[in-house]
Amino acid sequence: MIERRPFETLGAANHGWLDARHHFSFAEYRDPGRMGWGALRVWNDDTIAAGTGFAPHPHADMEIITYVREGAITHQDNLGNTGRTEAGDVQVMSAGTGIRHSEFNRERGTTRIFQIWIMPDRHGEAPAWGAKPFPKGDRSGQFVALASGREGDGDALPIRADARVLGATLKAGETAEYRFGPGRVGYLVPAGGQVEVNGVALNVRDGAAISDVEAIRVTALEDAELVLVDTAA
Repeated sequence: MIERRPFETLGAANHGWLDARHHFSFAEYRDPGRMGWGALRVWNDDTIAAGTGFAPHPHADMEIITYVREGAITHQDNLGNTGRTEAGDVQVMSAGTGIRHSEFNRERGTTRIFQIWIMPDRHGEAPAWGAKPFPKGDRSGQFVALASGREGDGDALPIRADARVLGATLKAGETAEYRFGPGRVGYLVPAGGQVEVNGVALNVRDGAAISDVEAIRVTALEDAELVLVDTAA
């Protein structure tokens, strides 16, 4: 089954400096039917004004993956980590036993990100942070693991969950396939462009909740950029 979740039906909160859309229940947005998908707990679509951002705040026991769609985000935490992650690249924060961090848009223009939270399989471990550039050419026409806790994904940023976050870029008319193992579910969002997933049409920033499907075939109706999460059901 592939359930389209149109962008206009997502939870919304506009704070002026932050225009947020929520694929799942988050903060003041509550929907009993959208509490998560497998181990995927949060998928926020955030637009952050120049010179603003999230002030220092704590997290624990969560894998937090940030995919930058436009602009750049600058991370700082109480472990001494600092880093700037640009569009198309990814950062991962394993909150572990506890971490305090800030995320700011230090750019002159708007920054747009997907922030994805996945519940960890392991607890009681020290917090960690990492970032890595992922050349878009490597993702052309195929899904590539960007963050993963699964065997065989050694080039991806590590997370402490039986899950992977994948990216792909497709030219108009191109098709990419992805196979799920038994007992897996997926959630896909086009960061750019219109696509069809097993014949189901998705507009940019729509969500697709995928279950009971062995494989998906994604066809780009126009140039497209895709983010997919594969997790245990």
